Amino acid sequence: QNPPSLLDSLIKMFMEPGYVPIENQLIPGQGGLQAFLILVALVSVPILLVTKPLLLKRQHEASPRFQALHDPEEGTAMDDVAHGGGHGHGEEFNFEEEMVHQMIHTIEYVLGCVSNTASYLRLWALSLAHAQLSEVFWEKTVVEVGLESANPFLIFICIGAWSLFTIGVLMGMESLSAFLHALRLHWVEFMNKIYFGDGH
Repeated sequence: QNPPSLLDSLIKMFMEPGYVPIENQLIPGQGGLQAFLILVALVSVPILLVTKPLLLKRQHEASPRFQALHDPEEGTAMDDVAHGGGHGHGEEFNFEEEMVHQMIHTIEYVLGCVSNTASYLRLWALSLAHAQLSEVFWEKTVVEVGLESANPFLIFICIGAWSLFTIGVLMGMESLSAFLHALRLHWVEFMNKIYFGDGH
């Protein structure tokens, strides 16, 4: 029995939620767990969208300045604030503006999560390309030239050429691509979660 493919499991997690064949399960109850994780991801989007504006609105309504504006018994405080007096003068809270601002951040975050996850598919594509190159090198050098000739000296030369191709092209390309992609994933996918170049 072949081990299940992690890439196929991730793709089918979204294409066929809740269904995982027995032979492809990594853990018991994997289908239900995947469906639950997808549900949590979908529910977190509206929570991310409305939680911050509602909390800011509640905090604003609990402030003394807001209560003074809506308390008829404190006309003096209301008049002071209306004329710009007092110590509570500040920016007005706009719920619609906060909702638009939070909507922009939510869309940016969701798209970032999707694009960051899709970025790892390039590693899968590179692994497929390198596997095909390795197969082509083996077929064209050792099998078609060396083994078909039945000449031990030529077989030795072909295996040496195949080894040079494998080390020079595959290992060199694999090491370079692994370094570059690790660097890119670190700076692009990881750093945008903690770093904001807003200046001072």
